[in-house]
Amino acid sequence: MSFSHRSTRVWAAALIVAAGWTVAGCTLLGGKPKPQPMPEAVAPPVVAPSAPITVAPLTPVVPPAAAAPEPGSKVPVALLLPLSGPSAALGQAMLDAAQMALFEIPDNRVALLVRDSGGTGPKAAAAAQSALGAGARLIIGPLLAPEVEAVKALVQGTGISIVAFSTAAQLAGNGTWLLGFDPRQEIERVVAYAHAHGRDRFAALAPEGAYGDIAVAALRDATQLTGASLGRIARYDPAAPNYGAAVQSFAAGGADFDAALLAEGGARLKALAPLLPYYGVDPDQVKLLGTGLWADATIGTEPALEGGWYAAPTPQVRLDFEKRFAALYKETPPLLATLGYDATALAAVLAKTDGTPDFSIAALTNPSGFSGLNGIFRLREDGIVERGLAVLEVHRTGATVIDPAPTTFQRPGY
Repeated sequence: MSFSHRSTRVWAAALIVAAGWTVAGCTLLGGKPKPQPMPEAVAPPVVAPSAPITVAPLTPVVPPAAAAPEPGSKVPVALLLPLSGPSAALGQAMLDAAQMALFEIPDNRVALLVRDSGGTGPKAAAAAQSALGAGARLIIGPLLAPEVEAVKALVQGTGISIVAFSTAAQLAGNGTWLLGFDPRQEIERVVAYAHAHGRDRFAALAPEGAYGDIAVAALRDATQLTGASLGRIARYDPAAPNYGAAVQSFAAGGADFDAALLAEGGARLKALAPLLPYYGVDPDQVKLLGTGLWADATIGTEPALEGGWYAAPTPQVRLDFEKRFAALYKETPPLLATLGYDATALAAVLAKTDGTPDFSIAALTNPSGFSGLNGIFRLREDGIVERGLAVLEVHRTGATVIDPAPTTFQRPGY
């Protein structure tokens, strides 16, 4: 990289430090207009795997209140989302995406039993109880960890499976799968790629709190797996008015690492990144790495992040979905809306397996997996949803794929 480009990074960093940059909170989604007419149907992104299921299908255990559906009839599936409370806007967007999935999958047999999980454990349990009483054969959602914990306890022993949107790994297993984006998989993928391309000494700058804890632990596991070394680890208060002291401490004594994980996104990432070259961590020498939080089309506007790497689903199919969603609802959907689409499409695929609904453990955990808006994914027996991720590089005009996501779980490493 040219000296002039390097100077631009340092000069921009100095401006931000001088200005005393602060970070403000952001709202995920604004108010929603009334739905417009449905768009023209398109081929569903979620498809059944080509490889046959080799495990003998199990018979789902139906709670006493639920009757087996008549042949060819709609199959009741619960969709639990926070449609009230602080996460209501996000819940509504995920519901909109789920309804799009049903419209875009021809001849689907799913009847969604939509219930408001309310953002709390007790409300989510009541919502699940209502859906089970109406005959739900599968539960999609809820979103938040306390909600998932309550619903899991409620359905224990009923034979009803849960495909939730949380990433709280402690809740996975025993009939509960977590469809949320797992930063551990993202970090493992980008560290493996970085190590394969000459990076051997890693460091981390992560926020205090649960997400930072997960990121640091994942980086430690990933470096051990690849044989790389993990040295400097620094944490910071994400609510601090600025991050100068934390970055200065992280950079003190010079960079004895050649790759640094920034487990951050959005406005906070843009506040942190320019401080690194300002305090002597040269992005031309130290490769900056990120998680899926970097999947933001605007981060390339920060010069210090240009050339950084992160792992995430290939964006193209999701971008096509976003265009359809925006045409219908007149707003851009949040990233998590894709999970509402994929979970509903998965239910629709399994609802018409061989003409009969099959939400058995064997069907859900098909080792060949499924393909959705966020690429291939499969539900493992331990409750973790494994994804095929790409590695992307940040540029001023957006991110480009530098290592494609796998299209099958049969390749080495999967």
